[in-house]
Amino acid sequence: MIPKHIRRIPYGIADFEKIRYNNLYYVDKTKYIPVLESSSYYVFFIRPRRFGKSLWISVLENYYDINKKDLFWKIFGDTWIGKNPTEERNAYLIMTFNFSLVNPDIQFVHNSFELNGKAVIKDFLQRYEPFFNEKAREAILSLSSAADQLRELLFHAFRENLKIYMLIDEYDNFANTILSTSGEQAYQDLTHGGGFFRYFFNLLKGGTSRGDSGLAKLFITGVSPVTMDDVTSGFNIGENLSTDPDFNGLLGFDEEEVRGMLNYYRQAGLITLDQEFCLGLMREWYDSYRFSKYADVRMFNSDMVLYFIREVLKRDALPDELIDQNIRIDYGKLRHLMLTDQKLNGNFSQLQRITEAGETVCKVEPSFPLERLTERGNFISLLYYFGLLSFDSIRRGMPVLRIPNRTVEKLMCSYFRDAFQDADIFRTDLWKFAELVGDMAYQGKWHGVFDFLAEEIRKQTSVRDYLEGEKVIQGFLLAYLNVTDYYLTSSEQEASKGFADLWLAPFLAKFPDMRFAYLIDQ
Repeated sequence: MIPKHIRRIPYGIADFEKIRYNNLYYVDKTKYIPVLESSSYYVFFIRPRRFGKSLWISVLENYYDINKKDLFWKIFGDTWIGKNPTEERNAYLIMTFNFSLVNPDIQFVHNSFELNGKAVIKDFLQRYEPFFNEKAREAILSLSSAADQLRELLFHAFRENLKIYMLIDEYDNFANTILSTSGEQAYQDLTHGGGFFRYFFNLLKGGTSRGDSGLAKLFITGVSPVTMDDVTSGFNIGENLSTDPDFNGLLGFDEEEVRGMLNYYRQAGLITLDQEFCLGLMREWYDSYRFSKYADVRMFNSDMVLYFIREVLKRDALPDELIDQNIRIDYGKLRHLMLTDQKLNGNFSQLQRITEAGETVCKVEPSFPLERLTERGNFISLLYYFGLLSFDSIRRGMPVLRIPNRTVEKLMCSYFRDAFQDADIFRTDLWKFAELVGDMAYQGKWHGVFDFLAEEIRKQTSVRDYLEGEKVIQGFLLAYLNVTDYYLTSSEQEASKGFADLWLAPFLAKFPDMRFAYLIDQ
């Protein structure tokens, strides 16, 4: 049990005020506030899931809220911004939308969006009651739709010289879910023509392009630019800072921050594991995200690091599972892109080649609509935005995008297996296969693994037609050998003479009593 005076890990907590009031560990990112102020008034910012976007929204809420002026020192006192406040602190009326709260069921989504929007506006008017007289509040709330209420509210703010800072978290959450569960037509109805979601963003676009709207600042987060391109007809609602090198370190943790966290708990006597060992393990499994080709610093996924340290603190030992289940990206988000009429398409081939090579060369597109998502550059860009690829280097003037770490490699292999099953190409008993890999790892019984796969392939004619060529077979083996954690798999690993097609290195940090490693050469 962690003593009360020791800061606890804020795993899954995105409420900045709660973190500060309850003595939770906070990695200070407030130095980016003046950097953000020096950029555009209207900002769009993309990061992968569980990278700290919602917590940053909460930081902005607490810093700029005019109602929290008297709480500034209590909330921010020992942070970087607490010692270096800007002139804009506590100068805005804050309106926050979180679209993950909208029900994505196609039958209820419109009504849910309306109820959520009206609740936000009603709460806003209650929190800032001194700025809106009774007549103004009644005029706003009497309107039938959330969009109409918002428009009237923004006009009132302009007339009264009020400054509103609007924050939108997970802007594409329910839209992505509708796309993956209800299909493209339902998504198009939402984001095109007279769709209510498009209408809402048209309203915001008008607010950012006119000086009479009362919308002083806007900050939007999400996981991909696709929906924004669709609802705004070309991504013209604000400045996209997602690949700006000045904001590379805004979300996630750099190595110094991770080391500082480990050192804090080590000095408190709560972690006795070797610090460099822990750091090396996290570096291999959670690190190497770069969000600009010009950035020098590689970032750790913050959720993965918090999960790891929280688990270590429970019993001063490594976690049983190095991959947090909450970090797994829903395969459904990619399924519709890799299957056409239940058959694997060109995007699956792209995913396969990337999984085999660990990298690809491609420009990251800042914006693209759904209808062009199957184009090679756009699909690879989407993999980047989802956090499955990251900037690594420059080759012949083009960015090299690489699978950043072991966690993502495992995810990619699982997508490979899921797509095989969805296309009815290959299905097998993964539990039985995992047992055989265990025998291979501990008893050297490697024949069982390959005899099992050979028999399954013999019985399933669809996969025999697919497995043509050395690289295809190599990718197939990579996908299925990664179903367990016994081995850290690598392709084209340099051996003493030439190269081995696959290198199966024992994961000794987790299985120190393993006895067998393998080089596989086809």
